[in-house]
Amino acid sequence: MKNCILFFLLIFLVACSENSSSVGGEFSSEVSLENDAEHSGMVKVFSRGAFAVLGTNDAGAKSNERPQMKAMFDYDFSIGKREVTCGEFQKHFPKVDCGSADLPAVNVTFFDAVLLANSRSKDEGFDTAYTYTAKAFDSDGHATNLENFEFLSEVSAYRLPTEAEWVLVASQNWNPDKGWNSNNSDYELRKPCTAKDFGSDSSNAVCDMAGNAMEWVNDFMGNFADTTVTNFVGSKSENSLGERVVKGGSFRNSPSATTQHSRGDVYTVTSSTRSDYVGFRLAFGKIPNATWLDLEKDVEEFSVKILTTSAKLKTLLGTARATLAFRDDETGNIGFVNFYGSNPRAVEIPDTLDSYHPAISPDGKRIAFCTKPEGISGKSELYVRNLDANGSGLVKLDVESAAIPRWRVVGADTQIVYVTSAGNNSDASEWKSGSTWAVSFSNGKFGSPQKLFDGTYNGGVSADGHLAVSGARLLRANVGGKEDVWYNGEQACNASLEDSTKRTLFLDFGSATGAAFAGKSYLAHEMLLVLDSLGELAKMIPSPKGYAFDHTEWVHGGAGLALASLTDADGAHAKIALVNTSDSSVLELLEGAELWHPELWVGKSDAAHFELDPDSAGVYYSSAGTLGDYVMRIKMELLWRYKDSATVVVLGSSRPLNAVSAEDFSESFFVLNLAQTPNSMFLSREILEKYVYPHVPGLKYLILSLDIDFWWKTEEMEDASLAVYQRQYPGYAYDKNHGYWKADYPSDLLKLTENGPGNRNEDPSLYSVYAQNHGRAFMDCISWGGDEPQISKDSTFYDNKPELIKNNFAVLRSILESTASKNVHVVGVIFPQSPAYKSTGAFGRYGLRRSKAKVLLDSLKGLETEYANFSLMDENKFGNHDYGDDVALDYDHLCYRGAAKISVRLDSLLRTLEDK
Repeated sequence: MKNCILFFLLIFLVACSENSSSVGGEFSSEVSLENDAEHSGMVKVFSRGAFAVLGTNDAGAKSNERPQMKAMFDYDFSIGKREVTCGEFQKHFPKVDCGSADLPAVNVTFFDAVLLANSRSKDEGFDTAYTYTAKAFDSDGHATNLENFEFLSEVSAYRLPTEAEWVLVASQNWNPDKGWNSNNSDYELRKPCTAKDFGSDSSNAVCDMAGNAMEWVNDFMGNFADTTVTNFVGSKSENSLGERVVKGGSFRNSPSATTQHSRGDVYTVTSSTRSDYVGFRLAFGKIPNATWLDLEKDVEEFSVKILTTSAKLKTLLGTARATLAFRDDETGNIGFVNFYGSNPRAVEIPDTLDSYHPAISPDGKRIAFCTKPEGISGKSELYVRNLDANGSGLVKLDVESAAIPRWRVVGADTQIVYVTSAGNNSDASEWKSGSTWAVSFSNGKFGSPQKLFDGTYNGGVSADGHLAVSGARLLRANVGGKEDVWYNGEQACNASLEDSTKRTLFLDFGSATGAAFAGKSYLAHEMLLVLDSLGELAKMIPSPKGYAFDHTEWVHGGAGLALASLTDADGAHAKIALVNTSDSSVLELLEGAELWHPELWVGKSDAAHFELDPDSAGVYYSSAGTLGDYVMRIKMELLWRYKDSATVVVLGSSRPLNAVSAEDFSESFFVLNLAQTPNSMFLSREILEKYVYPHVPGLKYLILSLDIDFWWKTEEMEDASLAVYQRQYPGYAYDKNHGYWKADYPSDLLKLTENGPGNRNEDPSLYSVYAQNHGRAFMDCISWGGDEPQISKDSTFYDNKPELIKNNFAVLRSILESTASKNVHVVGVIFPQSPAYKSTGAFGRYGLRRSKAKVLLDSLKGLETEYANFSLMDENKFGNHDYGDDVALDYDHLCYRGAAKISVRLDSLLRTLEDK
């Protein structure tokens, strides 16, 4: 009875505490904080046995903030009393501009914060919590990518706090009204710990978690689960957008919009995002038995680490166009890594089929596999599917049994060679009862199988049919129709025939023949052996120390290069490595639990079929890019696809990107939506002049967003011109170096763009969001965002900078003049924003005094008289519009229903102009 009374008393005290976090009826635990004398600027959080409440059950919250989840702790940790200042940051990275020395370090990427954490760990003699294989920086010195990045949760080191840790600490003194916010900050970043939320006892108080600078935390953005999770560290892998979690409000957010369950910003936040209101604080300590929650399933199962870089692989292969496929023996599924981008990642194709011996087609677009491995007899099925994340287009070869597929090209015919049994070949008569076949494959369909040989030559058959080899116990060969047994009849396996040289790769079991050649004895699979075209032993390559080889295979298209799984002392296939048979060097590619049957496709041979450089042309994106970069890449593909059909082109920001829908126009108009984000009038003009004018011959109408609330952008800004894309992605630089193809558009450019990084096969769901309906992004409907709209820039910003509006206005004039000379009519659109801006001093989301906006709109209206080819379509009407909550996405964007509404009105206007 006494225990029950204490229990209910505890519930009462927690429920009444002002320091606890109340989210949907749940409260985070109260915890003790003490000054951490061992780690300067930090407090020790005694969290063992405590829990944090993440997310909310509020039906109006974002989907990634629901449902509410309880995160338990069975460890203690330390956290910074305040955000890292710019002065502290620049002690480690003096060339990076992060603001003023005594203010929080902002305008830094997630990777910048990670490098700072590692640097402090090393300075103080600790191991590092983050590992990577290579770093990439932008022109300002900010880290934009850490290849093969990994967080080591078991290491005691400085790091970013997890979302659960951040929420637990923030809940102890949560009061957004007392933090630096839009009500009291004058829209300026303030010195740490100067807001009212900072307690009088500075030894153990933590400040600025509900204001000043928003903060990076350690987690990838993932979904919550309606459960309790111990030692939660987020999602182990990134979602399709590569989103990261940021927490807390900033000096520009209102207190009511600053919640503990909020996990993001207005726009998508990725690891390379930088904002002048996002900083970070550090944490310290290991997280034992960390728990990750996957986006789709409860716990991560597919775990593969990439050990090399795209750049290093390109040095060996001569091209970045390479894809590695393999079997994950723990799941029975095929995985693959596309090394085309600068930040490759491993993808697993989910399936119920047990998949062995993946083989990538000569064009790199499909993958064949079977259901039995080498050395195992019995019936096997053979399939081909598209090489994408979903494994789409699955087709089965309709024969009794087919195993160990290998692609080859004979003349103009693409074929798959297979054997009727994967069993071993030690018994000659049994082996001869099986056979080797070839079947053509074209347009996603199999042809009629043709028998090549009696006997199962599972090591490959040359394109001319002169040589075939078979491994698995003995090394059998068929040379010009004559059967033979090579390697003195000693045991061999994992045979692979290189078609160009007719050399055979294989493994043995420490045989006498091999020992005599090597001059020493060795254990099974410790040597990789190479026979010449006549079956004579020509080369032996030792395995790396501590490992043996398995599953050897030539790299098709990579002269002299071979692949192998590396098995450790326990026999686990822990790694996949690339072996250079010329110099015997070994490059480790992947690491995992059980990685079998590697296959590397190299696109170098395809270069002969193109008049362009396939490593540059059409390469408008990499996996390290931002969402805005990805949208721009999609628009380039759409431009090359629809350039000859379009009569209406849309340029501008994310507002028309979401809102101009081709399907809602009449058949008289073919609409191509090339709007992207970030945008500026300067960038729209460049796209128009460099790409649209030369390549859209049927252009009659230009729909241009006039986003006057961010006419503060200048031509010198990075997101205001094509220059930033030309520095980051070779496709844009290649276009520039060829005069943007004004003289002669190359016929292969569309094909290369479609197959390049970010194509529909890499992420079909994300691709469809931004590529459907000729470029209109499909966005769900939420609302205008309530009565307190976001104002992201002080509305007085323009007061002393009239030249900004003047310069943007001049760009519009230049567009009107150039379009007039080409007989193109321009429709300038003021897109609707939240009607709640009527109760503020700002015209819209990015400020601009309403009084100044009135004068500017009058000037824009005057252009209709000055230019006969200009029409102003003001759908905002100073907030007095008829676009309700049911057609809105957020403060300044329409959703798909709003897109239909405004597009019908645009179509009506264009039809009126047609009748004139």
